[in-house]
Amino acid sequence: MKKLIETPGGKIAYCGMLTALAMIFSYVESLIPINFGVPGIKLGLANLVVLTGLYYLRPGEVLAVSVCRILLVGFMFGSGISILYSLAGGLLSFAVMLLLIRADRFSQIGVSAAGGVFHNMGQLLMAMLVLRSFALLYYAPVLMISGALTGALMGILANRVMYIFKGKLF
Repeated sequence: MKKLIETPGGKIAYCGMLTALAMIFSYVESLIPINFGVPGIKLGLANLVVLTGLYYLRPGEVLAVSVCRILLVGFMFGSGISILYSLAGGLLSFAVMLLLIRADRFSQIGVSAAGGVFHNMGQLLMAMLVLRSFALLYYAPVLMISGALTGALMGILANRVMYIFKGKLF
């Protein structure tokens, strides 16, 4: 399997499979009714693919998987504005997680928790730009706490997945 992935066509196919897996996680997440009265609170299941990928693949490959997932899910189940919010959150989260992994001082749980916080902050900043209102900052504390909690949960799951498969996934 590893030799197949090392070929250019194999990398593309593998990234396509990861994109499909992230899309499935996004769809499953949309079926889970979470409503805390604050828009934007989600589990972040697709982050499992991004977080795990950051430990095994090149950043550009993981970024491509993440952006493709956001665009495809947005076109299939969302709207233009939902794509804009998701891209803002996803790109900021990706950048922060990559920096923390490269710093090599944080666990997967810490990296994922930070990713969850910055995903929510990216979406909040985009909403403030779109709506031209600083009043949305009132949501920041709740979104930061929920991002840290759900991010930590996804980090725990990613840690378990990486332990179980011991690098055989990528």
